[in-house]
Amino acid sequence: MQPHFPSPFDSSRPDLADMRPNDWVARWLPPSWGPYARLCRLDRPVGTWLTLLPCIAALIQAAGGWPDLWRLFIFSFGALLMRGVGCCFNDIFDRDFDHQVERTRFRPLTSGQLSLKNAWIFVFAQLVIAALLLLAINSYSRWLALLLLPLVVIYPLCKRFTHWPQAVLGIAFNWGMLMAWSDTQNTVPLAAIAMWAGAVTWQIGYDAIYGYIDMEDDLKLGLKSAAIRFGDQGKLWLSGFYGVSVLLWIWAGYAMGMHWAYFVIMVGIALHLAWQIYQFDPKKRELGLPLFRANMTVGVLLVIAALGGTLL
Repeated sequence: MQPHFPSPFDSSRPDLADMRPNDWVARWLPPSWGPYARLCRLDRPVGTWLTLLPCIAALIQAAGGWPDLWRLFIFSFGALLMRGVGCCFNDIFDRDFDHQVERTRFRPLTSGQLSLKNAWIFVFAQLVIAALLLLAINSYSRWLALLLLPLVVIYPLCKRFTHWPQAVLGIAFNWGMLMAWSDTQNTVPLAAIAMWAGAVTWQIGYDAIYGYIDMEDDLKLGLKSAAIRFGDQGKLWLSGFYGVSVLLWIWAGYAMGMHWAYFVIMVGIALHLAWQIYQFDPKKRELGLPLFRANMTVGVLLVIAALGGTLL
């Protein structure tokens, strides 16, 4: 069943719904496939790239240059699957909230395009495929992967009792950076953990920006988020989290013995994050999505920094 897109909640303001009519899913996929593609966010791949790009950077650093192509494929496919599973759990647990939130009101479960039973079957199918990928990695990495699953499951529930669901999200969706090291070198050095921690604080920052889109609706529903915690002091909080990310990444690069090009790119990352903070305005919810998407630039620069730091 194709989604119906009624008028926005308030036609005097920008429509902030995250599902758009006549996108590639509606144009190219069979109608029965559309709800599943939207449930796992195939229609919005930015989140997958933001999960994958730091992982690719970690694969490069762990390999000391170009990573093994088979390992790159396994981790890329794994990032796609686990991001999809996380989004499915999110929509399953939040289905009674989503129809009351402007951004999420057209999602497949809350709008009736997909049954809860079929959503659970889809989650199980994705987990089975993800489990098969475990056969392609070493035993250390398999244990790390098993530790990841509970984090993916509990993340959607965190907004009910803590202002820091973004921290759980950052820990979970950057977990592949640790696994990249464990599978490549069978160890996870302190510098690799620092790179991962920097990615976590970075994600807390950019996901908080995204959270400002929902802040009014979340407050009405009694939900919590980093955006609500930051409030009007968002620029100050973002400066702190982004600043910690850059410092951790610089120290990690030094500890790994990265070449000079790595640190040059880090200056570019710092300038880009500073630009985000400058552009950010907690009162302009429509800025949330473009600033969130702008972090693709940071992810790409992390990969370039890893290549420059290992190959030059």
